[in-house]
Amino acid sequence: MLALNGDLIRHMSTLTGEKLFNCEVDDKMFGQNGNLKEHLSIQTGEKPFKCAVCDKVFTCGPNLKRHMMTHTGEKPFKCNICAKMFSRNGHLKEHLRIHSGEKPFKCDICNRMFNQNVYLKQHMRIHTGEKPNKCEICDKVFSFSASLKSHMRTHTGEKPFKCDICDKLFSQNGHLKEHLSIHTGEKPFKCDVCDKMFFQNGYLKEHMRIHTGDKLFKCDVCEKSFTFSSSLKSHMRSHTGENPFKCEVCDKVFRFSANLKRHMMTHTGEKQFKCEVCDKVFRIGTNLKRHMMTHTGEKPFKCVVCNKMFSQNGYLKEHMRIHTGEKLFKCGVCEKSFRFNSDLKNHMRTHTGEKPFKCKICDKMFSRNGHLKEHLSIHAGEKLFKCNICDKLFRRNGHLKEHLRIHNGEKPFKCEICNKMFIQNIHLKIHLKIHTGKEPIKCEVLK
Repeated sequence: MLALNGDLIRHMSTLTGEKLFNCEVDDKMFGQNGNLKEHLSIQTGEKPFKCAVCDKVFTCGPNLKRHMMTHTGEKPFKCNICAKMFSRNGHLKEHLRIHSGEKPFKCDICNRMFNQNVYLKQHMRIHTGEKPNKCEICDKVFSFSASLKSHMRTHTGEKPFKCDICDKLFSQNGHLKEHLSIHTGEKPFKCDVCDKMFFQNGYLKEHMRIHTGDKLFKCDVCEKSFTFSSSLKSHMRSHTGENPFKCEVCDKVFRFSANLKRHMMTHTGEKQFKCEVCDKVFRIGTNLKRHMMTHTGEKPFKCVVCNKMFSQNGYLKEHMRIHTGEKLFKCGVCEKSFRFNSDLKNHMRTHTGEKPFKCKICDKMFSRNGHLKEHLSIHAGEKLFKCNICDKLFRRNGHLKEHLRIHNGEKPFKCEICNKMFIQNIHLKIHLKIHTGKEPIKCEVLK
């Protein structure tokens, strides 16, 4: 028997589903007056339910009740599969999705699925770029609270993750895991291009730039870009003139540590790296490694454009300029640009008139060694350059290249006036006289 009229009204509303209590703010209806009161406290911002332990306040009684479990440690909801306990039924339901594999929350942008709505919300920040977690010390912002927590350790100096082998401390668990591979010798990160193995994923990422040609680090002075931050740091010394590495023997200073190490061997006479194949010795280990490739034929550096392989990264970098069209070396006299420093050096001789290569037979001088070699074939009567298609021989490589255009149909010289194409530049020059009105020289080839 219901003691009070109010109890009867509440009871009847549960049977009929009738909602008798109306919110005057938004006209929402409720079956019980208590529910209306809780709803009104949300509207007004009133929080009448106070925790006696920590003084935290809540808009409704059930929220306070759930909160109290954080103090009491009460976890009345149990997982029937793994026996894990939870303070809230909702948390148990979310947990059960781990066992069932259910992922009801879907990202509308990339279709990735999540077992909890909160994980979906966090994931969405990747697409929106939202970074709601701000460092109060340096104002840096982060997408995730865990990232902020890790970042804060850079300010506090906290290193909670300890290596059990050498007692070294780390600010992040991931850094500890990478460090442990040094003790085990494990190299779990493999380059898919050249199969080289690495202790840490960060080292693999840096290494991949060798293959991709990515240059993320840019000089603010000359805008030259570098693959590694250490390379940029070293390059900056060319602008500042800084030579921080000093020889203790003769006080000579050097821009790079490696240069100082090489220099020190001039005092010690040390050549500690020996090739076991030909007994050649080297002062630097990297020079020995490069030398060994002449014996093994190893070419670990691959061009991602044309798949050509190279024994040294420097050769790959130079080769990449063929694809990018990049011309870093500029003539200070006529401002003509070149892909390679060697090409610029050769070009400079056209301005200086320098001809350092001399024919020992007729004393003729040449600006390039290649030109001297071609010239020597005249004395020898040799025709060293052979066409693979028709077996015709030529004294000069340049003549062979021109000849090959007859076979492949290539016409690289274009008239800018009428767009006619020519195999040789001389043919274009003769043709241009038609447009200029100059009397063309009669040529049996173009007749």
